[in-house]
Formats: sequence, C-alpha cells, structure tokens
Amino acid sequence: MSDQSSVHETDAGPVLVVLAAAGVSVVLDVAGPSLPRVLHWGEEIDPELLRAGASLLTQGAVATNGVDDLAGLPLLAGEVDGWLGTQGVAGHRAGAGVFPAWTVTDRGDLAPATSGGAGGAEAGGRLVVRAVDQDAGLELELALELDPHGVLTLTPALTATAEGAYDVSGLTALMPLPPEALEVLDLSGRWARERVPQRSALQDGTHLRASRRGRTGHDATLLLTAGTRGFGQRDGRVWSAHVAWSGDHAHLVERLPEGAGVSSAVIGGGELLEPGEVRLAAGERYDAPPVVFVFSGLGLDGVSRRLHRHLRARPQHPTSPRPVVLNTWEAVYFDHDLARLTALAEAAAAVGVERYVLDDGWFRHRRHDAAGLGDWWVDEGVWPGGLSPLLDRVRSLGMQVGLWVEPEMVNPDSDLARDHPDWVLTPRAPLARNQQVLDLAHHDAFAHLLDRLDALVEQNGVDFLKWDHNRDLMVAEPVAGGTDRAPTSRRAGAHRQTLAVYALMDALRERHPHLEIESCASGGGRVDLGILERTDRVWASDTNDPLERASIQWWTSLLLPPELVGAHVGPPVSHTTGRTASLSFAAGVALFGHAGVEWDITAATGEERERLAAWITVHKELRGLLHTGDVVHADPLDDGARLHGVVSADAREAVFAYEQLVTSPRTRPGRVRFPGLDPARTYRLRRRDTPPALLGPAIRQPAWCAAAVDGMSVPGAVLSTVGLPMPVMNPASALVLHLTSG
Repeated sequence: MSDQSSVHETDAGPVLVVLAAAGVSVVLDVAGPSLPRVLHWGEEIDPELLRAGASLLTQGAVATNGVDDLAGLPLLAGEVDGWLGTQGVAGHRAGAGVFPAWTVTDRGDLAPATSGGAGGAEAGGRLVVRAVDQDAGLELELALELDPHGVLTLTPALTATAEGAYDVSGLTALMPLPPEALEVLDLSGRWARERVPQRSALQDGTHLRASRRGRTGHDATLLLTAGTRGFGQRDGRVWSAHVAWSGDHAHLVERLPEGAGVSSAVIGGGELLEPGEVRLAAGERYDAPPVVFVFSGLGLDGVSRRLHRHLRARPQHPTSPRPVVLNTWEAVYFDHDLARLTALAEAAAAVGVERYVLDDGWFRHRRHDAAGLGDWWVDEGVWPGGLSPLLDRVRSLGMQVGLWVEPEMVNPDSDLARDHPDWVLTPRAPLARNQQVLDLAHHDAFAHLLDRLDALVEQNGVDFLKWDHNRDLMVAEPVAGGTDRAPTSRRAGAHRQTLAVYALMDALRERHPHLEIESCASGGGRVDLGILERTDRVWASDTNDPLERASIQWWTSLLLPPELVGAHVGPPVSHTTGRTASLSFAAGVALFGHAGVEWDITAATGEERERLAAWITVHKELRGLLHTGDVVHADPLDDGARLHGVVSADAREAVFAYEQLVTSPRTRPGRVRFPGLDPARTYRLRRRDTPPALLGPAIRQPAWCAAAVDGMSVPGAVLSTVGLPMPVMNPASALVLHLTSG
C-alpha cells in the first residue's frame, strides 16, 4: 500500500477522504452538509479497495430505541448528531444552552503532508473543515493532519458571530475505538514518583482523567491508551490520545451501551475550562489546544516510535549533541559560595561535564525557599562581584552556562510582591512551597518578567535556563485586570496564564535564539507536547534515586525520546528517598536520557570520579545512537527485572540495559529476547556498564550468558527469537550491552 491521501466518490453515496501514512489510515465520509464522519482509524486500508467496500464502512445496526442513522462518529459530535456522550462543542450564550447543528461551508483542498523523517517521501495529509451554525451564532474550524509517521493531530477553533457573550465550556476532540479495545492504560503519580501505570478494563461509562492544577501535573497520564486485551510493549493493537496543553485538561475513554455509530467507544480529550473562563464576544475566537492521536498495531513501542519520529521531525528539535550537565542543586542547595562553586565547576570539567547549571539561591534575599522569589537580580551580598567570576571560570573550562529561574511564581516575602500585590494571580489560594503565582496575563507583570529574564541572559551569557514551576494554580483568579478584562474580574485564569507562559517563553527565545530551556515543575509536573513546542528538554522528576528513576524514565519514554528527558547521576545516598545505590546502577539508568550529574563531586573519592568520567565518556560515545534511534522495551518477565534499549533506524547498532530492580522471584532468570534487532544480522556484543562487578558474590553464573559475552558475536535471530540467558544479579543493578554489526 502506498502512503498517500485521497478523495474517493463512490457509487453508494459517501464521499470518502482517506488520510494514509506509515501503515495508518483515517477514513472520513465528507458527503452532505454535516461535519465529516469518522468511519475508520487504525490499520491502513488500500484506497483502491475502498470503492468496493465503502458501503460496508457506512453501515451500522439500528437499535430498537436508538438513533435511526448513526453510521459514523461525526467530528466534534453532539446531541444533534445522535451522540449522547461527551459533547464535542459545549457552551452557552446569555443563560441559554446551545446545541450546534453544523453546516459545512468549506472542506478545503486535501493537502499532502511533507515528511521530515528519514524516508523523505510525502505521506499523510491535512484537511481543514469550516462549518457554521447561523442560529447559534458560531463558526467552527477543524484541522486534521496525519503526519508521515502516522501521528494524527486534531486542532479545533471556535468563533462567535452573534451579539452577546458566548461562554465556551469545552471543545473535545474524540476518535472512535473498535469493539476489540477492551483495556485502558493511563499513568498517575506524585512528586518524586511520577509516571505510575494503572490498568483497567474498559467498561461502560466515562474513564475520565481531569487535571485542574493549572499545569500538566505529576499525576498526568501523558498518554491515555485503549487497546486489545493483554496488549503489551511489543504486541497488541492500541489507540492513544494526548492533549498538547500545559494548563487544565482532560483525557477520556467513553463507552455508551449503544456505542458510537459503527464504533464501540471513543477516546480523546481537550482543555478543561472553568465556567466563564473563555467568553467570546462577537468576532472573538477560541483556539483549542491540539489533541494528538496515535494508533499502533505493534503495542506501546509502536506508539512511542511514531511519536518520537514525529517530535524529531520538528524544525526546532535539538540536533546538536546534548551536552552533559552538572546541576548544583543537590551539591550545595542555597549555600552559595564562590570558592565552593568554582571548585565544583573545576571538578565537573575534569570528569567531562559540558554544561554547568547554577540552581536556586543566586538572586536577592534567597537564602531559603520562603523569600526572594520574584526578585530576579543577583544577590549583592552573596555575589559582590556579580556572577561573572564564577561564570567566566566555567566558560574558561569549556562548559556552557545555565541558570535556574522560576518566573511564574512569587514569595509573599519579596520586593516584587510588596511592590505589586495586584500582580498576584492566586491571592485567595493557600500558600504552597511558600509561594503564590504571578499573573502573567497582566501586561505590566509580563513586561517586567520579560525584561528581567532578557537582562539575565544577556548580561551573564546564559546558554540554558532551568525553568521551574513549583506549585499548582489553585484559585487562579486575578485581583486586578490586564488589558482583556475588568479590573475586579474574578474569572478563572488558568487558560490565560498558560497562553501567557507560552508567550513569555516565545518572546525570550525570539530575543535569544540560541537559548535552551528546560521544563521543570517541581520535577515532572509539566511534561506535555504544548510546553515542548518551546523548550528543549523536561526534568522527569526531582528524584535522582535510580530505582525510582528506572520506572519514571521507562514510562516517560512512552511520549518522549531520550534526548528530551533529563537524567542525572545523583549522590550515593538519594536526597529524596534516603536509599543507597551504586554508581554502576545510577550510571546505567542515567545513560538513557539527556545525561547529567547532580552531586557534590568535590566530596567524591578519586575512584568515584574516575568511574564517573568513564561513564560520561561512554555516554558521549553512545549519545548519537541514544538520541536518534528507536526506543524499545521487552515485556517484563517478572516484576523484578526489565530490558529496554535503543536501536538505530537501520538496526545496525543498539544499546540495551538489563535492570534488576528487586530480587527475582525465580532462582534462575532464564533467557531474555532483545527486541527491534534484524534477525539477518550478526551482532558483536560489548559490555558498557560501569564497574565494579554487579553480580552477587559466590554465585555460579552460566559460562555463556549476557554478563560473559563481551566481544562475542551472536546472530540477530538468536538474540531476537531465542534470547540470551541473564545472569543472577543483585537488586538495583544494571547490565549495559552495546551491539554493533557490519
């Protein structure tokens, strides 16, 4: 089948638009004046066969007391379409509910998508549908785009055309699920324990994941996935959705007894709006965030492969080697001292660090986390000569310079809060982390922050900002107006705040095109594709405990490729859990990301520094593969051990980590198959984990197992279909293997 998009008029009546790419098809019936109906989203259908089978796609059984004609789910379906689930467009005007009945005015020309991927061929396509409801006084624009990697993005927008304010309650993009979608997987979590999977049967009703945190949240699902029974990392058919938005949002899977036309259930989501939060006057437009949909017939790894290639095809995606980072937070906290931080920089350069990030504590009044936030000037008492003595030394050592900032927040004990109480967005909310939220939609507050950040970057030659966000936006309502609302408005402000954060980052990047930004929100509290349109990596979690990180990074990679995920080696005793871990294990876990160090290595032993330097050398050697290849996961054999890796697009090279997280329930681990390899190739295996030996003492290992294959050549067919026997390993240990072929 060819990857192409087309329009097919059939003798049976429907006019089918087919978007096809990378083994995925989206089939729409665009006949008639109503919004297009989704007849299929899943495996690719040969367009040449659609004429013969078009009538079958539009046939649906009629329930005795159901709607007579609901053959396909209309895009943004509503009650006037016979859909009684979550409404695609919801809102009201002047106290009266509105049920839009759309008439399409423009279906747009079907445009092919351009490929940014390795294949180079055009595939996929884009369709823009415009519709109107004159009685409701609304215009709708809905863009559908299937990219060359099979990732579908739906972006709706609503414009009011009649007098009288129209309050938008929601624009929810939904796609149909087939009857065989029987299980639901989402993620939850908390601070320092993000990305915890939870799985359930798909039942009647609504499986809703709603977040009112004003940020994505530590408990964010990232991807909501429905799939066939027992789907795993490498098998099963799965359908996933992601709302590309950094504010309040909702994901849902919904199944009604009567289904959704020819489908069984729906999946999707959108921005979660509070009453009155988006109120449109005549001529005003609400642009809802994009909702990303991904289908895979090859399990969760198939979803990740599509999404990672989608992200890597973006023009702004990082292409230079990701510099190894040292962040000062867990090394010094607020104890800033020029001599100590200079010694840390020199130790960092000696082990191969390429970017030095000065974390919290460098600005005025900031000796602890209860004061100073918002006063973005270098603290003259701590830094009488400014930051130049330190940063100049950092640059002389060949490292880039980074700074920690938290522009969206303010401590009540700060000059900024005392001088501008009207800039606080959350005055009625309880304090969290000793801070409140600044109203970035306030013109003066926005201008002040942009000027301060601009000056900090310019005056200090900053290459990188660690942009933090340490509290939820409870009761996000301003005390005074910006340019778009009355001075005493108490309308919910999370929507405007999110747009203002985006605008602030965009404006700063426009002034400093070289600047890179990390999205940190007390760790992994703001990880989504909206923030990643304007940042270069995320901080997956505030914990550097490798045992916690192994799971956090595993599930974060469901959405993001390794080069976008910060992964650091912390101190031997974790500052968040108190658990002791070996450097070998910590290095093995941190290898699979945008690597760094968060540890006072001036206090490390000489042997520890040598091993850290050796690990950084290995990472630099492998990062070209790690940051471009396909991420793969083997379905776990038990709860104690996992295998994952990265395989080059041509399958010539791979790197895998076998991690023993806890003691195994089995005496002998058995064989583990390596996914993603080419069975026709022969691979030379080389161990790359950091010494010392990771195996338990006095344990007899098999003579031929994964721990003893250094330098051995093994056929790909053996590795992928038979597997290698795994060694007996201690809990919290990792074995790293590098595979190469001619």
